[in-house]
Amino acid sequence: MKKIIITCFLAILSFTASAQKQPFNETLYQQYQDSEQVYLVDVFATWCPTCKKQSKIIDQYFSENPDSKVKVLVVDYDDQKEWVTHFRAPRQSTLLLYKGEKQLWFSVAETSKDKIFTQLKQADK
Repeated sequence: MKKIIITCFLAILSFTASAQKQPFNETLYQQYQDSEQVYLVDVFATWCPTCKKQSKIIDQYFSENPDSKVKVLVVDYDDQKEWVTHFRAPRQSTLLLYKGEKQLWFSVAETSKDKIFTQLKQADK
């Protein structure tokens, strides 16, 4: 029984974290820009180990900060090349933090939990 409860709890935490993430689409991006929403653009590739590490850190941030107002738009590095170019992402594992149209942070291959958490917390104020 204890194992079932723990599994359910972890599933809920995982859902909460992933609920902040959305696949990138232009309409949502425009809405976030127009509404001064704080959002993280995550240029992600499924085959990229650095991206997977970043994703775990980002999920952990939302698990530990369930009231966060930061949204995440995940750009598919392989299938959304026009947006990879638009964001000037030199490679997968690029993170860009915005408030509306204003860029707050740009990072490539950052896997320090402290650095990612710091940027998200500052933007979440």
